[in-house]
Formats: sequence, C-alpha cells, structure tokens
Amino acid sequence: MYQIIDKQILAPAIKQFIVCAPDIAKKAQPGQFIILRIDDIGERIPLTIADFDRQSGTITLIFQEVGRTTYEMGKLDAGDYILDLVGPLGKASEIEPYGHVVCIGGGVGVAPVYPITRALKQAGNRVTSIIGARSKEHLILKDEMAAVSDELFVATDDGSEGQKGFVSDVLAQVIRQSDSIDLVVAIGPLPMMKAVSAVTKPFEIHTTVSLNPIMVDGTGMCGACRVSVGDETKFACVDGPEFDGHLVDWQLAQQRARMFTNEEGIAMKGFCAGGECQCQK
Repeated sequence: MYQIIDKQILAPAIKQFIVCAPDIAKKAQPGQFIILRIDDIGERIPLTIADFDRQSGTITLIFQEVGRTTYEMGKLDAGDYILDLVGPLGKASEIEPYGHVVCIGGGVGVAPVYPITRALKQAGNRVTSIIGARSKEHLILKDEMAAVSDELFVATDDGSEGQKGFVSDVLAQVIRQSDSIDLVVAIGPLPMMKAVSAVTKPFEIHTTVSLNPIMVDGTGMCGACRVSVGDETKFACVDGPEFDGHLVDWQLAQQRARMFTNEEGIAMKGFCAGGECQCQK
C-alpha cells in the first residue's frame, strides 16, 4: 500500500497527491505514468507522473475528478493509502538539445507537460511554454511552468487570464513570430492535441503528443489502449504514450475514448445516488 503524504486542491475538481513510492521515484522519467487501484474492488486507471523526488522517495500525481474512480480518489486525504501503484510505465520522453522547443499544456494536461518542460530546459533548449484552461480559476502550475520556461503564454476560453481563446491560437502566433521552432510537445484533451497538430503540420514542425486511452494492464497484453499511428496499430502503454501528432488517427482515438461513456454514466449515477459526491452539472 502507498501512503498519501500530502494533498492539495489546485483548481476546481483538480487535486494533487504526493505519494510515498520510493521504488517508482527512483526510476521515474519525464513522460512516464503509473497505473493505480484505490482498493480491491476498484478499477485500474493510468495517471502520468507529474513530478518525482528521488531523495524523499515520493511521486506527484495530479488528477481531475471526471468519473467514479477519480471522484473516489478525491475523497482521500493525507495519511490515507492507495492499494496498488504500478510503474513507472511507458517510454520516457526523448530529451535532447533540439534548439527552440514549444511546450503546450491544456487543462490538467499542464501536469504531465511540466516535468518534460523542465527536462528540456535543463538539456539546454530555449523553451516557450503555452498553458490553457477554461478560466483563470482552472489554470494550474502557472508559476512552476514559468520557472522552467524562457517565456510563458497563457490562454483561457473566457479571457479571464492571458489571451482569450485556445492554446492552438497562441501557438499560431508564436510560429509566425519565431525564426524557427524545432519541436512542439502538446499534452491535453484530444481535441486540443489534434488542433495543435493541425497548426504545426503545414510548417513541418515535429509535434509530439501524449495519448491516454483506456488501459487495463499497462504492459501491452490486453490491447485496450490500442491507437492507430501512421496506419499502424500501436499500444499506448508500451509504444507510447508519446507519438507523432501528425500521424495519429484522431477520429479513431476520439471514438475509442467514448466507448464506455454509458457505462461510466451508470457508475457515476449509482455513486452519486448513494450521496458519495457532488455531481458536476
């Protein structure tokens, strides 16, 4: 069992846990993830490792309450335990001195892009970061991203902070104003990553996205996390989670993400009927 050392509320429905997991912290790299199970009747869900501290033996998990398991997680407090925590899983991000890199995080996707941004900066890259959210109150890790970036741009849907609009709009402006961009890293909702890839494709800017499809075992045996990349079937858990955004079949990825919408709704309905949560409208 893995103890939660600290709990923070970063934004509405977005929470951060620092968890004691020394074996995982020892080997974790930017871009990798874990699969956890809250208790012996809980489902297995993947979460990207938002940070790690090898000296203290802790990892940071940031998640948004969107379904039954994440709502149940949100009820846990510091001192409580998570039953299973497996990792680090997946391929680590390729960190090299590319030159000028643009790192983009949308919503809770800012959490997994943060350690990648930090590593790219430490590797000697010039880093431009763009983060976005629905509104100012939903922005997370703004100060942390600013600390590891040469410049930081913010976009919100309602214009309450930074530029009104989407991160893809800001990216288009950055491309027009830059002499060259060697790499774009984007993590966030599927529509956001699809839009970012569409912006960079005409300029032939290599674009990496992180896919987070439904996973079960996390070792490539179940096939639940399959995605189509460059007309080939890949397993996000072992071949990814990072892929070339210009080669991802976004339509298929979005279809597969909606496969169990009805079942998730039933699970949440039962959970909320028992008075366990405050359902979002």
